[in-house]
Amino acid sequence: MAEAKPRSGHRVRLIEYTLPGNWRVLVGRTDADNDYLSLTVARPDDWWFHVRGVPGGHVILQGPAGAEADRETLKRAAAIAAYHSKARRAGLVAVSCTRARYVTKPRHAKTGTVQIRKEVVLKVRPAAGEELGKHGKGIEQRQKSGES
Repeated sequence: MAEAKPRSGHRVRLIEYTLPGNWRVLVGRTDADNDYLSLTVARPDDWWFHVRGVPGGHVILQGPAGAEADRETLKRAAAIAAYHSKARRAGLVAVSCTRARYVTKPRHAKTGTVQIRKEVVLKVRPAAGEELGKHGKGIEQRQKSGES
């Protein structure tokens, strides 16, 4: 689990997974984590994920410089987003996906609330990184701690 300390003084705890091809998935655990992840950590070309209409963590997919994620990598990140939501035990879950550059925070919105544009909806079954790994998908979860 990666830890950082944003300006607000709240300690951010992000869950980090590694996908094949050096793709990194970061997951926010709280509303404050989600704000920090989506609005500070995410780079414009990163992919952003969140389950539609259900509370859950914001998820960022970061890849090697200049690399484009294939559909399978996007679906793996979407499955992790579904797992880290209230839809964890559901069957097929609709997950919104867009580039981080299209994620903004409305004025006066509460912590953890964002609006998105240019979304693509992926339908996936919720799965933690470890579960995807059991099925030969090659995902590992890392826990790191530290302060930035």
